[in-house]
Amino acid sequence: MSSSRRSWRRAGEALRGWRSRQWTVAGAGALATAILVGAPTDVLPNPLFGRSVPVQWWNYPALAVTAALAGIVLSTYVREPSSASEPRAADGGRLGAIGGVLSFFAVGCPVCNKLVLLLLGASGALSYWAPLQPLLAVLSAALLAEAALRRLSSQAACPVTASA
Repeated sequence: MSSSRRSWRRAGEALRGWRSRQWTVAGAGALATAILVGAPTDVLPNPLFGRSVPVQWWNYPALAVTAALAGIVLSTYVREPSSASEPRAADGGRLGAIGGVLSFFAVGCPVCNKLVLLLLGASGALSYWAPLQPLLAVLSAALLAEAALRRLSSQAACPVTASA
């Protein structure tokens, strides 16, 4: 099973091998994700955006999990300066992008989403879309976790070494 593209053991090894540079990028990526998803959806209150439906209790942990996982995925793209010319596996990048977009729809106001409003109307958005949003949040987190697992596994499987 060592030929598998994902491994919790290899992912853990990769995380243990991270230096301060990767952790700094992970923290900055998590903060940026929280702001980019949380501000327009008004989960993070701000004067620029509003919402017609109050924030639900689960929006906060969904945003936190999304931000943390997105920060980890983003940090897997950081290379050490001495290894910039060596190739890096890009496995899981698409899953991370899809997970990030889904999180935006998951925590957003159900009647503020113009596409949902156009397709379902206000009552349809509240009756059909709003109950699906927690499921979207779980799916988003699962996709981001899978992307992180794949990318971290590939880091540990093919560690980047300094050129001689």
